[in-house]
Amino acid sequence: MGGPLGHWRQYFQLGVVHFMLYPATMAGEGPVLESLTELAKDADLEAMEITHIADDGVRRRVRGLIDAAGWTVAFGAQPVFLRRRLDLNAADPAARAEAVRVAKECVDEAAYLGAKSIAFLSGPDPVVAGPAPATGEGEVRASARARLVESLLEICAYAERAGLRVVLETFDREVDKKALIGPTGDAVLVARAVRREFPDFGLMLDLSHLPLLSETPEAALRTAGPYLVHAHLGNAVTDPQSPLYGDAHPRFGVAGGANGRDDLTRFLRGLLECGYLAADPATATGCRHPGRPARGERPVVSFEIKPVGDEDPQVLLAGAKRLLQAAWVAL
Repeated sequence: MGGPLGHWRQYFQLGVVHFMLYPATMAGEGPVLESLTELAKDADLEAMEITHIADDGVRRRVRGLIDAAGWTVAFGAQPVFLRRRLDLNAADPAARAEAVRVAKECVDEAAYLGAKSIAFLSGPDPVVAGPAPATGEGEVRASARARLVESLLEICAYAERAGLRVVLETFDREVDKKALIGPTGDAVLVARAVRREFPDFGLMLDLSHLPLLSETPEAALRTAGPYLVHAHLGNAVTDPQSPLYGDAHPRFGVAGGANGRDDLTRFLRGLLECGYLAADPATATGCRHPGRPARGERPVVSFEIKPVGDEDPQVLLAGAKRLLQAAWVAL
């Protein structure tokens, strides 16, 4: 089951992004409880990534299910922000204040559900997604990053009281989401600024986003280095003629997919080399408290895959786990 390094379970908690595997739940409705109950029967899944749940009664029952399943839970606020077009780096103070207000609501919900972390994304890149800048592109982006940092500092201060780690996920800048963050190098600039006040803050890298950023796993992980606190495994199609082009998270093995077993192996190797994963959790930078981890704590690595058409979510998940095993053995 493991190869030379032993079993991957020794190194990380395997998770899945629930709202992507079951996209009908992404807006907080649909078969939230039913699908999570199905996933709770999978003993391989030690972590679960969930988002806003609209119904109070369903949310209460999900909290009970989480407790029974024994999952490590992460809350993804990205669907909320994308659906409502919220922008943490907005130039308009009122728009940015609204984004921060909703972020705090998400923190409250995440805390209620027992999450250990909450993830956000930046707003649109003002150069790519906005009108032609009146000043230089570098200056425009630097101003947007400064506003993003200011927003994140306020969110971190609020989340700290609830014991939640705040995470910023990188997305593509020119293909689909057209987000300010963006390239891994720019993400590190933001993380470095936020960590001056909140050392617990960190970055999330998603393997599926790297081809859309024209970044390799090796380069992205070297750059993110000690700022990396969460990782996703996913696929992407980079052919503009494909209906799956962009940030669509298709299954592994799909025609035209940019990431296969070898790419997964490279990403896992990079996670080991940058210190995010380690056989001894006390030395893994991906742990919540590296150097003094909680008993049994290991970093989280989650699948983020989305069914297309009539594809069965459980079949996609099983296939992804088979690929993970093959990629791990190849290390």
